[in-house]
Amino acid sequence: MTSRGGPPQVKNRAPAPIQITAEQLLREAKDRGLEDVPRAPKQYITDKEELQLYRQNKRKDFEDQVRRQRHHMGTWMKYGLWEASQKEFERSRSVFERAIDVDYRNQSLWLKYAEMEMKNKFINHARNIWDRAVTLHPRVDMFWYKYSYMEEMIGAIENARQIFERWMKWEPDDMGWSSYIKFEMRQSEIPRARAIYERYITCHPTCKAYLKYAKWEEAQYQKALSRQVYERAIEELHPQEKSEKLLINFARFEERCKEYDRARVIFKFALTQQSTDIIPELYSEYISFEKRHGTRERIEEAIVSKRREQYELKIQEDKYDYDTWFDYCRLEQDEGNKEKIRNIYNQALQHSPPILEKKYWRRYIYLWIYYAVWEELVAKERERAREIYKRCLNVIPHKKFTFGKIWIYAAELEVREKDLGSARRIFGTSIGMCPKESLFKAYISLELQLGEVDRCRAVYSKYLEHMSYCCEAWCNYAKLEINVGEIIRARSVYELAVSQSELDMPEVLWKAYIDFEISQTLSNLRELQEEREREEEEEREREREMEVYRDGVSRVRRLYERLLEKSTHVKVWISYGQFEAFWLPADEREREKERGEEESEREREVKCPESEEEIIKNMREIYKRGYDTLRDQGLKEERVLLLQSWRESEMRAGKYGCPSDVESRMPRKVKMKRVITAEERERETGEREGGMEEYYDYSFPDDEKPIVGIKILENAMKWKMMMAQTKNTEKEREREKEEEGDGKEERENERDVEEEEDVEDDREKEEEKEDERERERGESRKRKAEEELDIDDV
Repeated sequence: MTSRGGPPQVKNRAPAPIQITAEQLLREAKDRGLEDVPRAPKQYITDKEELQLYRQNKRKDFEDQVRRQRHHMGTWMKYGLWEASQKEFERSRSVFERAIDVDYRNQSLWLKYAEMEMKNKFINHARNIWDRAVTLHPRVDMFWYKYSYMEEMIGAIENARQIFERWMKWEPDDMGWSSYIKFEMRQSEIPRARAIYERYITCHPTCKAYLKYAKWEEAQYQKALSRQVYERAIEELHPQEKSEKLLINFARFEERCKEYDRARVIFKFALTQQSTDIIPELYSEYISFEKRHGTRERIEEAIVSKRREQYELKIQEDKYDYDTWFDYCRLEQDEGNKEKIRNIYNQALQHSPPILEKKYWRRYIYLWIYYAVWEELVAKERERAREIYKRCLNVIPHKKFTFGKIWIYAAELEVREKDLGSARRIFGTSIGMCPKESLFKAYISLELQLGEVDRCRAVYSKYLEHMSYCCEAWCNYAKLEINVGEIIRARSVYELAVSQSELDMPEVLWKAYIDFEISQTLSNLRELQEEREREEEEEREREREMEVYRDGVSRVRRLYERLLEKSTHVKVWISYGQFEAFWLPADEREREKERGEEESEREREVKCPESEEEIIKNMREIYKRGYDTLRDQGLKEERVLLLQSWRESEMRAGKYGCPSDVESRMPRKVKMKRVITAEERERETGEREGGMEEYYDYSFPDDEKPIVGIKILENAMKWKMMMAQTKNTEKEREREKEEEGDGKEERENERDVEEEEDVEDDREKEEEKEDERERERGESRKRKAEEELDIDDV
């Protein structure tokens, strides 16, 4: 380090070669004993001079300490007690008196001073100290306890009684009065103790004081006096002091005296007179009492009353706790007292939610519903039920929200009363004030049950005026017209529906419209075919059938084309293709699976007037259009779904179908790799790391690009095949020549030739294996090239 006119600078900031931890420093300090403080040696005093010197030094130390810390009472007390231990009582008293002059409020100082005098049997001095202490600190109970106890221990009973009387003038707490009473009981002065109890309850008119007095009288076998104390407590105590503890103890006292009727009356008086916040323990005690000494009816009555009071307590805590109101109402309904039931329901209905939000009103509305249902079904008071529904409808803020159940239940009540006009007025009012989907449905259902079709149409008109986007309403309206035989009306309804600019479920509406047209086409064809079977002019009927077929099919096709203008989803193309393939002949089992047994029975009689070649041609055109459209959009999975549906339709066509063409278009599943950025990885997995990711993709034959070099490999394979054929022909010729020869030499030659042929065969096999390996290598190169092309596209 250098310090030339500035702060020190460290030249070498590298860590030291040997590192020392704090643990090593502490262990080394402990081993060496650096923190050990040597103890002072013991001193043995042999004569008076050494004793005087010791006392002088000790006093000097104490005086120095009290001079430095004058208000530290602990030093003064040690100083005084040390002087007392040296039998220097005058000096000790002087020290304590000096300390009292410094801080006379210190209670421990007075206690140590008095205990020093008592310990050394200076009774008068101690009496003087206690008298001064209680005079200066009359509210410190410990001084009175010690003072009276000292007088009692030395046998000065009158002095102790006078001390207690002085203490009682200051009106101490319960423990002071209890100690005075115990003192008199130790002296066997029962009348004095009773008089003290009277003064005690006069000074402290509390439940605790009366209970102590009553239990004391009971302990003295004075049951009549104890009962009088309990009765005085009930009469004289302030209502806030009359706790359930007093009444429970009074009832237990009567039970111990075997006065069970008295105890039961006390419990009932307590349950009727006391406030609900102190009742739970009282009820449990009453129930246990009835279980011990009562009948079954009394026990059930006690349990019900306990549950009733529990509900009252919960309601007082939260008057908007509607679950508690439900339980309370069910309890009263089980009891069967109608007036109580109505009273509870009316109390509950008065507490409407303070917040005008529907979620807070749901439970509250069910109180009205349960009340009305009870009045109608149990109490048989339908007029009351009608009034309840009217009151409920007046309470609900319909401008912000409403509850369709109330309107519907009120209308159903009028229907059960056979007052259709009132029911219709209720529905009309509800639709005018707060049009809701459930109200329209309930109104339409009522009119349908009554057979009022015109009223249903009027309600549907209002329904669609308010909710023109609801596809379910449009479909139900059209079904109503279909059921009554109004096909033109139904078609007009569908046309109005599809022309709407906003719809919540357009796919449902379009499907219903298409199914409607298909069903109408089928029904018309069925009718014409039935007429054709009855008539003789077959040709004319066929023409009419063809016209009907073309008209119906063209309608459906136009609908599909209009739908494709709005959406080119794969499901639309599949549905369009399946429609074209619908007219192909199929097995009966397939028909039953697709449309059910009932429809299949009807469709067996319908035959398509168009030839199967035309049907297949139309079907393929639709599928090809859809395939090309999806290919242009770059949708691979959708193309797979379309090809699967196309293949099923081709297989269904039988001899006219060609599934192989569709199979040639089917893709193969390829495992690919792609680069994924850190941001994409963080969005998907939460990890901020980029890299390569494997995924599966579809490779379509018409999407594949030709790879350079394949023709060379094909020509090489052809040349190898030609060479192998020439070798085989030469071998056959040699075998024929060898067969013509005779003799052993020829056989040996044949054997040699055969061995050579075997060797050549082995070579050819090896060559074929090498060709296969080259083929596999070419295919692997082809795959790698495709993957590189796909990766480049990505």
